[in-house]
Amino acid sequence: MTTGSHHDNVEKQFGSQASAYLTSAVHATGRDLQLLGERLSAFPDASVLDLGCGAGHASFVAAGQVAKVTAYDLSAQMLDVVAAAAKDKQLTNIDTCQGYAEALPFADESFEVVISRYSAHHWHDVPQALREVKRVLKPGGTVIIMDVMSPGHPVRDIWLQTVEALRDTSHVRNYASGEWLVMLNEAGLITQQLTTDRLPLEYSTWIARMRTPQVLSDAIRLYQQSASQEVQRYFELTADGSFTSDTIMAVARKLA
Repeated sequence: MTTGSHHDNVEKQFGSQASAYLTSAVHATGRDLQLLGERLSAFPDASVLDLGCGAGHASFVAAGQVAKVTAYDLSAQMLDVVAAAAKDKQLTNIDTCQGYAEALPFADESFEVVISRYSAHHWHDVPQALREVKRVLKPGGTVIIMDVMSPGHPVRDIWLQTVEALRDTSHVRNYASGEWLVMLNEAGLITQQLTTDRLPLEYSTWIARMRTPQVLSDAIRLYQQSASQEVQRYFELTADGSFTSDTIMAVARKLA
C-alpha cells in the first residue's frame, strides 16, 4: 500500500484545514507580519510572490504595500480561501497560482520580491526551492523567509522536530539559523539580515488546527511529560502542553 508522495501528503493535510488557518490567531497576527509590512513599504511598485501562502495572511499584508501579489500554494483549497478572503478585503491586486515550491511555473526574473511565511518546514527540498527563488527573482531582488526555527542544540532540536512531526505528518524540518545561512548562500543569494523571535503556541488550538488524531496528541503529551528540565525550561512548557518556539526572519537578495 502506498501513501503517495510527500507533496500529496502536504496537500491532503492542509486542504481540509484551510479555513482554520484563515482564522488562526498565530497565523493572522504577529510581530513578523508587522516587520514584513514595514520592509515591503520600500517596494511600492513591486510584483511579489508569496511562496507557500497558506491562508494568505502574508499576501494580505503585502497587497497593502506593493503593486501586485501572486499567492502560490500546493493546496487548491487554501488558494480558494485566499481568493475569497481577498475579495472580502477588497484587495484587487492578489492573484493565485497552484504548484510546488521546488518547481515554480514562472519565467526567469518575474518578481522583485519573494516572501514565504510558515511554509518552508513543509518543503520536500528547500535548497532546490531556493534555487527556484533565485531564478524567478529579478537582479537585485529580495527574498524574505519567515518560519519556526530549530534551536540548533541537538537535544532541543530533536524534541522540537518530534512534536512537530507527531502533530503534522507532512512536517519535514525546522531549520536552525546556521542552516538557513548555508542554504541561502549555496543557492547564490546574499543574506542581509537574520532576525529571531519567540512564538507562544497554545496547545489545544495548535492541535485542533491540524486535526491531529487523538492517539498522536496523546503521544505528544506523553513525550512532553518525559522531557528533561532543560527542554521544559527552554520551550517554556506548561502543564496543559502549551510551549514557545523560536522563529526566524531571513532577508537575502539576488545580486544585481
